[in-house]
Amino acid sequence: MARLKRLISRIALLAVGVAAGAALGAALWRPAAPAKRAFVASSAAEAVQKAHQAAAAGVDLADAPAFAEARRGFIARPSGKIVGDNGQAIWDFDSFAFVNGPAPATVNPSLWRQARLNNEIGLFKVTEGIWQLRGFDLANMTLIEGKTGWIVVDTLTAKETAAAAIAFARRHLGDRPVSAIIYTHSHVDHFGGSLGLVSAQEAKARGIAIVAPAGFMDEATSENVLMGVAMGRRSAFMYGSRLPRRADGLIDNGLGKAVALGSIGILPPTRVIETLHEELEIDGRRFVFHNVPSSEAPAEFVFEVPELKAFCGAELLGHTLHNLYTLRGAKVRDALKWADYIDQSLTYAAGAEVVFTQHNWPVWGRERIRDFIIKQRDVYRYIHDQTVRQMNAGLTASEIAETLELPKSLNEHLGVRGYYGTVRHNVKAVYQQYLGWYDAHPANLDPLPPVEAGKRYVALAGGIDKVIEVGRRAFDLGELRWAAEILKHAVHAEPANRAAAELLAQTFDQLGYMTESAAWRNVYLAGALELRQGPPAEGISLDSVQDLLRLTPVDRFLERMAASIIGPKAEGMKARINLVLTDLGESYLLELDNGVLHHRKAPPDAGADTTLTVSHAFFLRMMSGKVGAVDLATSSEAQVSGSALVLGRFLLLLEKAPGNFPIVTRP
Repeated sequence: MARLKRLISRIALLAVGVAAGAALGAALWRPAAPAKRAFVASSAAEAVQKAHQAAAAGVDLADAPAFAEARRGFIARPSGKIVGDNGQAIWDFDSFAFVNGPAPATVNPSLWRQARLNNEIGLFKVTEGIWQLRGFDLANMTLIEGKTGWIVVDTLTAKETAAAAIAFARRHLGDRPVSAIIYTHSHVDHFGGSLGLVSAQEAKARGIAIVAPAGFMDEATSENVLMGVAMGRRSAFMYGSRLPRRADGLIDNGLGKAVALGSIGILPPTRVIETLHEELEIDGRRFVFHNVPSSEAPAEFVFEVPELKAFCGAELLGHTLHNLYTLRGAKVRDALKWADYIDQSLTYAAGAEVVFTQHNWPVWGRERIRDFIIKQRDVYRYIHDQTVRQMNAGLTASEIAETLELPKSLNEHLGVRGYYGTVRHNVKAVYQQYLGWYDAHPANLDPLPPVEAGKRYVALAGGIDKVIEVGRRAFDLGELRWAAEILKHAVHAEPANRAAAELLAQTFDQLGYMTESAAWRNVYLAGALELRQGPPAEGISLDSVQDLLRLTPVDRFLERMAASIIGPKAEGMKARINLVLTDLGESYLLELDNGVLHHRKAPPDAGADTTLTVSHAFFLRMMSGKVGAVDLATSSEAQVSGSALVLGRFLLLLEKAPGNFPIVTRP
């Protein structure tokens, strides 16, 4: 019995360990623990202010047409907060009220313009029969009037923001039911709020059409299971979740203001668009869908509404240069395919009088639409072609990124500026897609890791004080990238040295203030915060994603389990374990050998060493860390038979990913 209790306790720990990697797309949005100390930031240095003057020169940042379009069709603006069941604020409509007027010294003036445009929030009429709710979340919710109710295009990130958005629309447009839901693509900010519109029971009872692109469900429930911990941790930097909303903190995210932090779920599609082009009538409206897979998302489509002379560009199009590589970490996106899909959209949108997207604001008028699409197409094609050209001339990714500039005709078009993605890191994405991480220089084939290199550079410089002195000199001269490079080694070598950490934090402050990209700004300022306050106290929480986890295939969790095996400890061990999920009527055989865990769906094997029998619901609670030792010992939903010793030894091989590992310092 004592052995069984110890085993059960270990299973409880396993639940937490595996769950940390099963955060799905939601892992990208869950906040790290709030900073406990007061936020500290430095004022803008002279070099930053000079850079801002240069950024504003020769470009009309007033951009009257864009502001007119961002405000066009305005009906009403929300205020106050959206509060969750736990009393915590999910969304604060007034938290970016400070983004108004001239750009402060701590914000790139071009980025400030984008932040102001994204501050035009509320309910807007796009055209006859189409409305948008903007500023309720990172993405937009679009409402298309059907014969019997609202056809909702994308449901935001969270149940709470989606419910607030549809309630706000009904107050101003009338109390119509949701008659259909369209998911444009597989990223969580476009489907996570679906249960805020209708419950699963209501959707089934009413036969609500839920339309999605080919591959949607697999991508929506699996994109981040394997790398959920690392992506979630990095996303806190990219989206600035620990930063206060103020002029020296979080001001925008390029695509929208911020990410909602509420309950995430999903309604499975009832109709999947499998072919490249497909017509479908939805609640009396004719739609023409065009799949654009492996562009901005692995599963995505755009569509026409011919009767309303409207074209939805989903996230294939937007008022910013997007990411070919996203800083949270993801597979590189194909610039050539992206450009080709946009080129095809010229045909799809040929008869449209308005193009609306699921971030930012619409574009009206055929001439302006054509120019908008062409500029979007050509920026991705130019980055691709010019990067490939210089790769073939022998230049490395960093060399190309340092010198490649968009032609004047593209650079002056503010709708393709780097408010989210950037030319520099998109160049590196193209290089990575074709040639990978190795630049062919022998010295870079097997370089020293950061801490070891840092110690040796510090020793070479004559000690930490010398490195800080050189870093200070570079900082004072406005050579901020060089200062960051020098001080990075100092912090790696001596992470407890407060003088080095603070000077690097001040350097990151200035780099953040200077950049045009909201994502880069957030990364720099989050790095500065972490240098001053340390990593978050806690890792990722899965409390808000239970509805999504319920629809995640069991195989995804078992793949994550395999990637949690501590290889050196598993050497020489063999095990065969049955996992039986009673209410699903499914069973899996887990086989450990050579330090590798394989699984396959199979009936329970009589020759297995042990069998773990649980309900699917109980399994999910395990994956979420909600099951403790007492629950496992007493619940009728769990049973262990066979060799407790083998199972216990196996469970000891599983590493719990912390979810709050340091980034700017190394352990």
